[in-house]
Amino acid sequence: MYGYGQPMDGGAAQQQYAQPQQQMPGGQGGYGQQAPLYPEPSPPSLADAVRAFTTGQMAAEDFQQVFATSKVYCPRGDNPGFLALHNTQQPVIPMFTTLKELRRYAGKESKYFVITGAEVLDLLPTGYGFVLDMEGEHRMVFDAKAVEQMVDFAMRRMYG
Repeated sequence: MYGYGQPMDGGAAQQQYAQPQQQMPGGQGGYGQQAPLYPEPSPPSLADAVRAFTTGQMAAEDFQQVFATSKVYCPRGDNPGFLALHNTQQPVIPMFTTLKELRRYAGKESKYFVITGAEVLDLLPTGYGFVLDMEGEHRMVFDAKAVEQMVDFAMRRMYG
């Protein structure tokens, strides 16, 4: 059996492979691939979604979709779990859209963990709310009732 680059006279078989094409400027690359002419828009960051939602430029359902897939920064103590504020009408858990916002609230050396919004809704204790970007310009407070509504909405979207 003879392939490309092999001698047909039965001599020593020498196999050669085609070199992949190099990526060309402008995003056109090897093997006929081209950069999409109309790239998919990236979803807004959680901080952008907070600003849009608090100013009435984003619907609640759209905000929740961004929240569910976004990273949320949570201050932590020595034990695992959320740190709660109990000096409010209902206990709330401070959460932040960026590490910069968390550092503004808790200091540069503070400990934290990162979790998605969907995991927040799954793990938040019953009866607790949360506040996003406590020290930020667009602070958002979700009381326990709002959290229940977010969980219900997520369940309806997931299971119909």
